[in-house]
Amino acid sequence: MVTIISSTNRPDSSTSKLAAFYKKKLAEKGVDSQILHLTQLPTNLIESDLYGKRSAEFENIQQIVTATDKFIFVIPEYNGSFPGVLKVFMDACSFPESFYEKKAALVGLSSGKYGNIRGLDHFTGICNYMHLHVMPLKIHIGAINKELDKNGNLFEKDTLRFTEEQIEKFINF
Repeated sequence: MVTIISSTNRPDSSTSKLAAFYKKKLAEKGVDSQILHLTQLPTNLIESDLYGKRSAEFENIQQIVTATDKFIFVIPEYNGSFPGVLKVFMDACSFPESFYEKKAALVGLSSGKYGNIRGLDHFTGICNYMHLHVMPLKIHIGAINKELDKNGNLFEKDTLRFTEEQIEKFINF
């Protein structure tokens, strides 16, 4: 099972559009995937699902994570790193069965020009600690507002080439 994590709880985000693009590209290659939008997290996650507590709302999300073999994290830049909600999500998931010895690809995006380079490095450190194996090819898409068309598709030649390469390598990872 492949799960694409749309790593923000911002509604109608470029992150969710890019996650949908990856899902579509995987489907074109015959790979089933699902998107887990962090907008689906319980609104009281901090009170309901940390430190050994588990809500019925989060239990469904936990089942998806536990059943996943490979993840694609689509991560926007927030204040020079990744969204805090992504860290809270990782902390709320059961350890070790959620991520231990599983595989992940990372895709960074930003409205600026660097495509969340620092945030992906920060998140890679967390993945390494959790024994979540990160594929070496990470994609950084800057100026995301100029990269997606009105239908949520990437269209810049170089970006398409790099995302295609990442998807191919991810399938074989």
